[in-house]
Amino acid sequence: MTTNDAPPRGRQLADIGPLAQLRAGRLGVRLPLLLVGLFLYGASMAMVLRGTLGQIPWDVLHVGVSHHIPLSFGTIVIGVSLLVLLGWIPLRQKPGLGTIGNALLIGPSADLVLSVLEAPTHLGWRFALLIGGIVLNGIATGMYIGSQFGPGPRDGLMTGIARVTGGSIRLVRTGIEIAVVVVGWFLGGVVGLGTVLYALAIGPLAQLFLPLFTVELRRDDDA
Repeated sequence: MTTNDAPPRGRQLADIGPLAQLRAGRLGVRLPLLLVGLFLYGASMAMVLRGTLGQIPWDVLHVGVSHHIPLSFGTIVIGVSLLVLLGWIPLRQKPGLGTIGNALLIGPSADLVLSVLEAPTHLGWRFALLIGGIVLNGIATGMYIGSQFGPGPRDGLMTGIARVTGGSIRLVRTGIEIAVVVVGWFLGGVVGLGTVLYALAIGPLAQLFLPLFTVELRRDDDA
């Protein structure tokens, strides 16, 4: 393991390549954390969609694209993920297992939950789905990024910009969400109460849960 590939000490996010991520140990904890986090991320998207009180900012974009391209929701999520990865190039972000897993799994996970979760008619249940989905999305973000296999395309954009600019995750994430909403709205996506709540809440939620779920990697002197 080279010096540049060595994971940092402490519960910090490691800026390391995919091979170093696998060599960093604690796979018995990190792999389940990654997979559960990705599934819950897709489930949280489905919850907010079924709440029908406004779409998650990225889903405003996904739904907007669906008006122009005849593909399933999950397929569009995958396609947008791959396009967002192009934005990693100038940021010099290092992809990992979590990056690929996010790009390929959260769309099908959302489709799966959507197939079994019906939209409630009572406003109270719709609001509960909205709030629960937003909080679950923050938890899922902390889980899969904290597994130290690299962030997904969208969250990698967030952490990459925060690293390069020195801005906080809260402010960078909120700025990205607002920009995505504007583009998605012009494409025909639906903006509502849930969109505003998510855009304002996800930054602080990610900043809260990420340190709680970040797994400390093996140090050089533990090898």
